[in-house]
Amino acid sequence: MAFTTGGLFHQESVKLAGLYLEMGDWGSVREKAVSENLMQARTWSSLQRVCREVVSRLETLRTAELELLVETTSLEQGYLLWVAVCRRYRFIADFAVEVLRERYMTLKTDCSHEDFDAFFNGKAAWHAELDRIRPSTRNKLRQVLFKMLREADLLTANNTIAPAMLSPAFLKTIQRDGRRDDLMFPAFESDAG
Repeated sequence: MAFTTGGLFHQESVKLAGLYLEMGDWGSVREKAVSENLMQARTWSSLQRVCREVVSRLETLRTAELELLVETTSLEQGYLLWVAVCRRYRFIADFAVEVLRERYMTLKTDCSHEDFDAFFNGKAAWHAELDRIRPSTRNKLRQVLFKMLREADLLTANNTIAPAMLSPAFLKTIQRDGRRDDLMFPAFESDAG
């Protein structure tokens, strides 16, 4: 549940992905990002935290996905960063499938804070560690998750679910090794294309 740091980090992620494709080593990318303050953070601790978070997400992407991230449109970059966040945090992946996609598939057009709270409470029934999270932390988790959904163009400012427009090339890139990462998006099979 350490995803309270920022949102999708769109620009930072694209920059570090490009650097990784040049250098081929995440440790070297981290060192360069910190030594040159590529994240443009105001404090050393913030720089370290953001860099660690962005790299931990990007490490979930394969080389072909990183190449697509650097080369594709802003919209598909947001989708790839959403995939990376979902791969990094099981809680977010579950929310994407069980709440966001499920609401979309059943023709419910919104996703509210109450939906998050119901999801969180349901997970807490099975994971006692969630019961120990302070209400302020829970609110921050909800705030950051909704911010990421908006930054990935999957949720509008008024909490309306925005259907994902997943191109065949995007789907081909993320659907390897039997993974079904497409299920983390509000989209019908017929929406692809």
